[in-house]
Amino acid sequence: MSLLEGSISEIHNRLHNKEVSVSELVNASYDRIQAVDEKVKAFITLDEEKARNYAKTLDEALSSNDKRGLLFGIPAGIKDNIVTRGLTTTCSSKLLANFEPMHNATVIEHLQGAQSVTIGKLNMDEFAMGSSTENSGFFNTRNPWNTDYVPGGSSGGSAASVAAGEVVFSLGSDTGGSIRQPASYCGVVGLKPTYGRVSRFGLVAFASSLDQIGPITRSVEDNALVLQVLAGYDKMDSTSANVETSDYLSALTGEVKGLKIAVPKEYLAEGVNEDVKNRILESLKVLEGMGATWEEVSLPHSKYAVATYYLLASSEASANLARFDGVRYGVRSDNAANLIEMYKETRSKGFGDEVKRRIMLGTYALSSGYYDAYYKKAQKVRTLIKKDFEDVFENYDVIIGPTAPTTAFKIGEKINDPLTMYANDILTIPVNLAGVPAISVPCGLGENGMPIGLQIIGKHFDENTVYRVAHAYEQATEHHKAKPEL
Repeated sequence: MSLLEGSISEIHNRLHNKEVSVSELVNASYDRIQAVDEKVKAFITLDEEKARNYAKTLDEALSSNDKRGLLFGIPAGIKDNIVTRGLTTTCSSKLLANFEPMHNATVIEHLQGAQSVTIGKLNMDEFAMGSSTENSGFFNTRNPWNTDYVPGGSSGGSAASVAAGEVVFSLGSDTGGSIRQPASYCGVVGLKPTYGRVSRFGLVAFASSLDQIGPITRSVEDNALVLQVLAGYDKMDSTSANVETSDYLSALTGEVKGLKIAVPKEYLAEGVNEDVKNRILESLKVLEGMGATWEEVSLPHSKYAVATYYLLASSEASANLARFDGVRYGVRSDNAANLIEMYKETRSKGFGDEVKRRIMLGTYALSSGYYDAYYKKAQKVRTLIKKDFEDVFENYDVIIGPTAPTTAFKIGEKINDPLTMYANDILTIPVNLAGVPAISVPCGLGENGMPIGLQIIGKHFDENTVYRVAHAYEQATEHHKAKPEL
């Protein structure tokens, strides 16, 4: 049995009972990476020397018998678009291959305050643009359940590292499903918190009105534990919500009796794989058997979500990525004869195809003569999508459906078909447009042996109910206990 197996609270108890040391946990993490990461390729950068030295410091602190937080000494992986002082942050882009930040993201400060141990930085789609981690500027990450398949994206490395047992938990970012979809594909638990619940300070921006950092874990309880540390108001983030943080662990009662569930007919419509549809219906029966009730509803503007998202996200990306010009930081072209040529060559060589595609789409949508027709109209439709959710939540506690319309697909299968790839996020994108919280939990395997995710969506700042339903479902089933055999 690996020292990293078990829940965070179980590992915490073993630490405090002196059954294991922090150094042994960190060593176990690097040993596992050494054993399997050549196949999975979840990590871009390892912080081995610093992590081992910090583990020794924590072991000395542990000998004092003082009460420690639950994340004390727990090995974690960080998505490579979250800045870490003194540790390279590349966003999986050649343009930032040499970028070493001078400050930490707020979430990193929170983790350091909780004394967890950063093992390294995790691979992703370049600048978080993609659904398969095939758009990384360095290499593909592979799904631990079958290394011929993608792990999802853009937080593919974050989900794969947890599924492969390399770390106990990881951080990802979710702009249109980038935590939940890879969590679904890799058979782990991933939460996108309410927009503003977790600080975005230090998250390299893709689409600022959509991006949100969240935890990826092996269980719902672990997820609630990590969010407890991450959540909170941050004056460094102008979009941070100054609302009270809940005790998420107190929501894990296992009780859903009387809960009203809405199931959008659009989420089980054409395009959703039969395997996926059947697992969702089975999951609803489980919750029904525990005393919850469910009814079919409609989110009528969901059909416009993909078009709306790609106009808005690309428009915001075209503005946000203008800062990567080779002047202030990152890689710079050495062959340019003048400033304009230097901009052009740096960005042409530094950005990958998908990033260029979205910058061009966004610049077009924001340009004179097209702004009203595309960007402004997309903002209006976003308001309608948000209103759909608000209308449903007047009568129901949560919305439930699949996380993704299919299980993971094979590497190379869709990379040359961007429209099909974009459609893969059709069930997760509306959540980001509305800004509400949602979690993906394992709900079984497809006929191809790959995991399927159940998506539970809640009201603004009601992560407690989302966790309550997810935990009750998890406790009533065995799906979360299934593990890949690498």
